[in-house]
Amino acid sequence: MTTDASETTWLPAIRKANGPLYIAIADAIAADIAEGRLSEGARLPPQRALASALGIDFTTVSRAYNEARHRGLVEGRVGQGTYVKAKRMKGLQPAADGLVDMSMNLPPLFDDAALTMRLWSDIASLQGEHGLDLLMRYQAPGGTLHNRAVGANWLQPRLGEIPAERVLICAGAQSALLAAISSLAKPGDVIAAETIAYPGLRALAAHLGIDIVGVPIDKNGIVPEQLEAICKSTKLRALYCNPTLHNPTTATLPLERRKAIVAIARTHGVAIIEDDAYGALPIAAPPPLAALAPDLVYHIAGLAKCLSPALRIAYLVVPDRQSCVRIEGAIRATSGMAPPFNAAIATRWIEDGTAREVLGAIRQEVTIRQTMVSRLLPRDVVQTDQEGFHVWLHLPLPWTRGDFSGRLRASGISVVASDAFALDLAPEAVRLGLGAARTHEELQRSLMTIADLLQQSPAASSLVV
Repeated sequence: MTTDASETTWLPAIRKANGPLYIAIADAIAADIAEGRLSEGARLPPQRALASALGIDFTTVSRAYNEARHRGLVEGRVGQGTYVKAKRMKGLQPAADGLVDMSMNLPPLFDDAALTMRLWSDIASLQGEHGLDLLMRYQAPGGTLHNRAVGANWLQPRLGEIPAERVLICAGAQSALLAAISSLAKPGDVIAAETIAYPGLRALAAHLGIDIVGVPIDKNGIVPEQLEAICKSTKLRALYCNPTLHNPTTATLPLERRKAIVAIARTHGVAIIEDDAYGALPIAAPPPLAALAPDLVYHIAGLAKCLSPALRIAYLVVPDRQSCVRIEGAIRATSGMAPPFNAAIATRWIEDGTAREVLGAIRQEVTIRQTMVSRLLPRDVVQTDQEGFHVWLHLPLPWTRGDFSGRLRASGISVVASDAFALDLAPEAVRLGLGAARTHEELQRSLMTIADLLQQSPAASSLVV
């Protein structure tokens, strides 16, 4: 009998799996393609031969091959067998012009084919675990109790043990912020925030008819004495803050200031909304405000910056059952529920350890990119944190933020001027996102362009004729 030269003697190394055996075999096919053990065009063993070798029934192998076909990993050829179709990841490709849109604050792409394939395999495996129920049923506004418990487990290293009943699943951090603010304040009310703050907060407050007063900050974040003065002169419904790797300044609020802010808020009866978008990135950071005052703080932990911007899932930890009921009502009124499919993906990635691996890969890539910043940009104008993936660039005189961002835009680089963040007078600064560059070479060229422009004068670089 003649054997196809492309046929392999492949046997799957099956990981311990919570789901069916056929899913585990399909996962093994995906992993071996990603890691190069199964090359494009290779012929898989005949189904009966693989079933015999593994000591399992033929039907299980048949279902595994069908699952792999559904995932786009293999293809069946009539009368010939089953062949690997998926291509191994080739590495990230640069943009056509070699430059990037640095206005978006995205987690950096990591070049890990096996981990990438695992992400997609986990998504595909949801079919075997949930069937049509996941796709054809509504869920409660705050998510299923199981998804909430997994979210509590994900947050445990930062917040300690928290009951699942205090965790609500939201359709991204913006949805969580909308639910929290709309449940705490009504049109005409006043909330406070850092005087340089997340633009999404400004847009949301304007939409709800809520006023924002800016709390002055320094290089370490909110100045407690300034917050105290505002609390004494203004009736605040809430304080919004981003205490860890602040967007855009990258400041992380020291522990003593965190304690002081909690004490001030408690004295004046002000709820705290803690946006912990970047809180998972540092290996060690001061405890979140929600860990210091769980009865006072609404803690928002999105997955966009530490796992996937496309997932649109955030965990909102609330102080008590009463606030939980109120927030569930806000979720029902604004978004209905978080997408159950997205919530299931997040749960799967967290439970099987994939989320931790992705976080580790992002951290490694951040270190590489921050090293490039240290090497290429002047230190006296850079404000950043080695564990974050954005930079707050203080512009030297006579540059203005408008001139500088305009010159960069003409060079094909987009950055965000401070006007987008300022509640009061905007400083001469811009934010650079390090994560949008697809390759290190692409980021290096962009940083070199920025460094070169900083050495020029606005008049010398003018394009006006």
